[in-house]
Amino acid sequence: MAIRRLTASLMGISLWAAQVSPPASPNIADFGKGVAKYLKVRGNAVSAVPALKATGSPEEILDHERDLAISIRAARPGAAAGDIFTPAIAAEFRRILQAALSTPGADRMKKSMSDSQPSPLPQITVDAAYPAGVPVQSMPPSVLRQLPPLPPELEYRVVGRTLILRDIEANLIVDYLNEALL
Repeated sequence: MAIRRLTASLMGISLWAAQVSPPASPNIADFGKGVAKYLKVRGNAVSAVPALKATGSPEEILDHERDLAISIRAARPGAAAGDIFTPAIAAEFRRILQAALSTPGADRMKKSMSDSQPSPLPQITVDAAYPAGVPVQSMPPSVLRQLPPLPPELEYRVVGRTLILRDIEANLIVDYLNEALL
């Protein structure tokens, strides 16, 4: 069972890598490599956790999420901010986001994103759970189209001016980029 899940996960990585359009810059290619490296570590961590059986129990779902996050953390000792959003990649993302948020109509997007932010803003750290009770603010679709696509296990989220790379199933902050949205 674990081998089958690991194989499916590795196949997912291959399919995601094949779908990623040619990188706009070497920095974006390096971002893709960082994401692929995380997915490989994640795949090994996932294979160590029993699969979640179909359930309607919120407790069982939260237990699985917690167990998966623990396994991923154990597989990434020393994980830190900037492991994926390296300085060069961070600069590229800030440039992309600045351009996307400078288009006509961007003021409405900025206001909408600002209005839905929690107050006070929660502390964001790598390998922490996305804070409970905090809205999971998504990126506007027009901005998302400008960012490199992510595999289905990951998503971009925003808290304040911080861009977060979040593992969906584990509810885990994989990396983050402060001052991404200026």
